[in-house]
Amino acid sequence: MRRWLTDPWLAALLAVTALRLGAAALLPLSPDEAYYWVWGRDLQPGYLDHPPMVAVWIAAGTALTGDGAFGIRLLGPIGLALASLAVAGAGNALMPRLRPGRWAALLLNAMPVTNAGAVLMTPDTPLFVFWCLALWAVARLHASGDGRWWCAVGGLAGCALLSKYTAVLFGAGLVLWLLAEPTARRWWRDWRLYAGGALAALVFLPVVAWNATHGWASFAKQGGRAGAGREFGLRYVGELVAGQLGLASPILFVLCTVGAALAGHAWARRRDAAAGLLAALTLPAAALFLWQATGSRVQGNWPVVIYPAACIAAAALTALPWQRVGAVLGGVLTALMLVQAGFAPLALPRSADLTLARLGGWPDLARAAEEARLQANAAFIAAEEYGLASELALHLPAGVPVVAIGDRWDLFTLPSPPEGQGGIMLRSLRRGDGPSLWPGAAPIGEITRSRHGVEAERYRVLRVETPAGEQPAALMPRPR
Repeated sequence: MRRWLTDPWLAALLAVTALRLGAAALLPLSPDEAYYWVWGRDLQPGYLDHPPMVAVWIAAGTALTGDGAFGIRLLGPIGLALASLAVAGAGNALMPRLRPGRWAALLLNAMPVTNAGAVLMTPDTPLFVFWCLALWAVARLHASGDGRWWCAVGGLAGCALLSKYTAVLFGAGLVLWLLAEPTARRWWRDWRLYAGGALAALVFLPVVAWNATHGWASFAKQGGRAGAGREFGLRYVGELVAGQLGLASPILFVLCTVGAALAGHAWARRRDAAAGLLAALTLPAAALFLWQATGSRVQGNWPVVIYPAACIAAAALTALPWQRVGAVLGGVLTALMLVQAGFAPLALPRSADLTLARLGGWPDLARAAEEARLQANAAFIAAEEYGLASELALHLPAGVPVVAIGDRWDLFTLPSPPEGQGGIMLRSLRRGDGPSLWPGAAPIGEITRSRHGVEAERYRVLRVETPAGEQPAALMPRPR
C-alpha cells in the first residue's frame, strides 16, 4: 500500500478510482443498467442482447453491497483501475526503450468514453477490462518470447468474448499480426498457441450452448446488425466521426488516429513487430466500423476497444505537448459530463443533454406511477419497454408487482404474472400511437419524467388486465 501512496502515478490512479466509485454511487441508473441488473437476478449462460459477463459482474457487486447503484456498478471502477495498469504494462513491454505505458494509461483515463464506461455498468465495461488485460498478456508474450503466455491470452480473450461479441475483433487482429509479422509466424508451429485458442473457445462455450437451445437468438440478433442497411451513404460516417470526437475528446481522438497510422507505417517500413501489433489491433477494427457506418448507424460506444492500443501508439509516437493538452481537455470534458449527469446545473433540453434522456427523473417517475396505480386501484404496474420496466422494478415501493411484456422475456426464467388481475401500463409517447402489445389496453391519463423541471419523456397510462394474450410477460425481480 505504501508504494501506491508514494508513487505519484499510482496514487493518482487510486484517487481517480475513488472518485469513480463515488460517481457510481451518486449517478442515477440508466435503463440499460437497470435491465442488466435484471440479468444479474436471473443468471444464465446467455441473453438475447449480449453474453452474460455483465450479469455476473452485477450479481457479484450487488451480493456485496446491495441492489443499489453502487452495487450494480461496483466492479466497473475497480476493473478500470486494473485495465489502466494493464495498458501501462503493455506499453512498456512492447516499447521498452520509449516506455510509453504510463502516458498511454493517462491518455486512456482522460477520455470521457472511458470514464463513462468506468461509472456506468454495461457489457462494454467488462469487455474493455478483459481486452486491456488480453493486450497486456500479448505484450508480455512478445517481450518475453515465452509461449506459456498464450494460455493467459486465450483465457482473457475468452472472458472478453464472454462480455460482448465485439471481442472477436481482438482475435481477428491478433491472427492478422501472426500472419503478417515475420517474427511472429513461428508461433504457428507452437502447440501453446492452439492451447490458448482452445481455452478461449472453452470459456465461450456456454454462450454457444445457450444459443443452441434458444434458437440461436443472440447470434441472430447481433449478427443481423452487421448486414443491416447496406445502402451506401456518408450520413452515418460523419455521425460516427463526430461522436468519437466527443466521446474520446477532440485532441485525444486525433492523437490516437495519428498514433495508429504511425504504428502502421513503422510496421510497414521498419518491420517493427511491436508497432505492428498495435496497428493490427486498431486499424482493421477502425476500417470495419467505418464500413459499417456507410450503411447503418454505429453506436458511439462500439469503437471503444480500439483505444487501448491506439493510446499506446499515441503515447509512443506523437508529440508530448499535444498529449498533455489532450489529457487536460479530456479531463475537463469528463468532469463537465459527470457534473451535468449528477447535478444538472445547466437546464438543457433533452435534445442537447444525453444525461437527461438516459438518467434523469426515474425515481420521481416511479413515484408518479405508484400514485396512478393507487388512484386506479390497480394490482400491478407494467411496461412494454424493457428499460422502463427495469427502472420501475428498481424504484417502485417494495411489494408493488412490476410486469414486463415482450418477446425477449420468453428467453428468461422469470415467473409469469398471475392471471385475472387489473393493472396499469406506462407507454412512452415516443413509441407513437401504434397498437399496444397488451390487448385491450385503455388510456386513462399521462405522466411525465423530468429533472429539475426539464422534461425528459412523457408516458401514457393505460388500464390493462392479465393475461396478456400471446405476448410473453414476466414478473420482474425487486430489490432485496
